[in-house]
Amino acid sequence: MNRTQTRTIQIGNVTIGGGHKIAIQSMTNTKTENIEATVGQILELEQGGCDIIRVAVPTMEAALAIKAIKKQIHIPLVADIHFDYRLALASIENGADKIRINPGNIGSSDRLKKVVDACKARNIPIRVGVNSGSLEKEILAKYGHPTAEALVESALNQCRAIEALGYNQLVVSIKSSDVIKSIEAYRQITKEIDYPLHLGITESGTAWAGTIKSAVGLGAMLAEGFGDTIRVSLTDKPIEEIKVGKQILKALGYENHGIEIISCPTCGRTDIDLIGIANEVEKRCADLDLNIKVAVMGCIVNGPGEAREADIGLAGGKGLGIIFKKGVIIKKVKEEELVEALMTEIMTTSKVINP
Repeated sequence: MNRTQTRTIQIGNVTIGGGHKIAIQSMTNTKTENIEATVGQILELEQGGCDIIRVAVPTMEAALAIKAIKKQIHIPLVADIHFDYRLALASIENGADKIRINPGNIGSSDRLKKVVDACKARNIPIRVGVNSGSLEKEILAKYGHPTAEALVESALNQCRAIEALGYNQLVVSIKSSDVIKSIEAYRQITKEIDYPLHLGITESGTAWAGTIKSAVGLGAMLAEGFGDTIRVSLTDKPIEEIKVGKQILKALGYENHGIEIISCPTCGRTDIDLIGIANEVEKRCADLDLNIKVAVMGCIVNGPGEAREADIGLAGGKGLGIIFKKGVIIKKVKEEELVEALMTEIMTTSKVINP
């Protein structure tokens, strides 16, 4: 898959753009000034595969907490700033690896200059974040509502404002809760700038609806080759955003770590508890960093054939099932022993495939 070439930006110990790995981001939902809770959540997200974390900085206490948080985590921290430029300055002073601002609501040009100068002094990137709810009044008046063109014009204006201050270490996001509008906006802006793009469908919804919406939107954009970082925005625990993000990248071939599980839909030929077995296998494989494909199939008739490309799999029968490798049956086991037998073979197979 051909990716749009963007410039390279360094965010703490993570490099984005220039064809580097697409980074998965999330945002804590703790009070940032609650250092213990925030660190605990970030460490959980790190374990789940989060590459970059963003924290809300609505108060000076939150900005000052960044220093203590940074000492206890291992991934870059982005300070999310709205309105008060002093919070951006304090976040920078306390070790933020990147600042997310909307220059349109940060205040006067003099205030913006202070933030840009502080970032420039420490070579800290700025994410120019535009979304449907933050467009300037004059742009809304011009377009009537938050169109894709309005989002792009706002982002370009803000990039130019920062460039005019002599700084170009920028990352750009232009998010909408409208999937089609988001896709079109990102398509347009890739023709205008070469800054790394952070993708997301903002306010996408609950875990169920938001996952579908994000998969459609992010999947379409990533398939077209643009996007250097992503965030799946869900009304759920942040760790769920990481899980969905990893699956989206894996489905497109951008992420190849971790077990890929394929499973068939149930049908009238299914005589085992396929749904329960598939969920149990997925749960037990979730934390295994093995680069193999595992199949969970409902019947012996089609299982090994349809899942021939899987490294290993199971298929059900009446009260029993089979374990197969690359479409070849290697053993028959009772239904209640299927999961254990599969897990045993997974660990054995992984030692051969991933020596």
